[in-house]
Amino acid sequence: MSVDPRQTTRRQFLHNSTAATAGVALGLNVLGASATRPVLGANGRVRVGFIGVGNRGSQLLQGFMAQNDAEIVALCDVYEPYLNRDHSQVGKAVIDSIGERVPKMGEKFPGEVARYKDFRRVLDRKDIDAVVIATPDHWHAIQMIQACQAGKDVYVEKPLSVTIHEGRKMVEAAAKYNRVVQVGLHRRSSAMYADLAKEMQAGKIGKVTVARAYRVSNMDPVGIGKYPDATPPKELDWDLWLGPRPLRPYKNNIAQYKFRWWEAYSSQVGNWGVHYFDAIRWVLNEEAPVSISAHGGRFAVDDDRTIPDTMEVIFELPSGALLVFGQYEANGIAPLEYGEVEFRGTLGNLYSGSEGGGYKVVASPGGQFQPSKPRIKTEEKPGGKGTDLTVLHIRNFLDCVKTRQRPHCDIEMGHRSTTFALLANIALATKSRLDWDPKAERVTNSEKANNLLHYQYRKPWTLG
Repeated sequence: MSVDPRQTTRRQFLHNSTAATAGVALGLNVLGASATRPVLGANGRVRVGFIGVGNRGSQLLQGFMAQNDAEIVALCDVYEPYLNRDHSQVGKAVIDSIGERVPKMGEKFPGEVARYKDFRRVLDRKDIDAVVIATPDHWHAIQMIQACQAGKDVYVEKPLSVTIHEGRKMVEAAAKYNRVVQVGLHRRSSAMYADLAKEMQAGKIGKVTVARAYRVSNMDPVGIGKYPDATPPKELDWDLWLGPRPLRPYKNNIAQYKFRWWEAYSSQVGNWGVHYFDAIRWVLNEEAPVSISAHGGRFAVDDDRTIPDTMEVIFELPSGALLVFGQYEANGIAPLEYGEVEFRGTLGNLYSGSEGGGYKVVASPGGQFQPSKPRIKTEEKPGGKGTDLTVLHIRNFLDCVKTRQRPHCDIEMGHRSTTFALLANIALATKSRLDWDPKAERVTNSEKANNLLHYQYRKPWTLG
């Protein structure tokens, strides 16, 4: 009997150096390459280059280093202390700004690791099989597409892109160049969510009419702070960090981690909401919304951010359900009684635990004109102990690099889930209810909204 890698613990995976063979045994070959092709590195090792080794990049670096069949051969970052993996070189202004979000670094690599400031030098290397992209969101599309063109498989962090146009071009590039692409929506490697998707679609809590999730963090009063324009630190290539976005003055609360609160480079509905959109899409078997509306603004937090501190968005789904996401960064009380996602069905509610760690089912009584007795049994399923979804996601990616199978969160899945987040931002920016055509990937009732599906890159950057 084959074992679902999503049910394996972190410890087991730390000692696992073999590729998954289930897809080969079934004769699957979804990417069009030979499923039994030789592995690319010596002794079955996948040679990996990292593009972006800040906060999340460092977490992924640890995850890949724990895999016996991954060989780290190159690092790339525009900030020299991160590139050198030396915490002592990090400037005081950066430490004062982001504190514990500065990665500890100091890893001991078993072999020589090349260092580059320009990601294109990583892609130029013929001996690299795969790259990990953990740069700020506005860089993902350009780097991922060029990686595909260079013949590299790609693990790219979420959100996939900052525009819907970029996301579709990324999907097309992966298909054109026949690349394995894993998007870092690691709940796709959760055995619990895999089971829930089957059970919920079979009617576990009846017809689901509402799904809810929230990002809650009380950042009042100062948030990411207010900083004056400043000269970029000599250790940072500010022009290369900005990339396709317009030139602008440097501030100490942008480049290192806090870019997530600047709409040009990211958003919190993209940073956090996309995880929940992906899980809900999976569980409810939905591809895209049919309409979107959003409300919010900077209501309380006094900082430099260009995104809301308070936001609520409602998506209407084709099956007849509402997906509600709230970004509450001016208060700190969790809206849900348990876990990270609530599904409200005609028979009861289901609450999934954080990152797929177990769930609770609460029976619903009958309402007006209906029998009052509970309609199903209350149920609680604990989560698996010791499961690290990021490790499982990395393991799945490395296996798929070898077998050429489709990974748990392939590029189309990542694009569709990211589209939810980007449409939420567009709905808020246009202050309108948007009707969405998922096939054409266009808004059907607002050209103003369609104008926000992409932006003009700063030269010389293009999507290739």
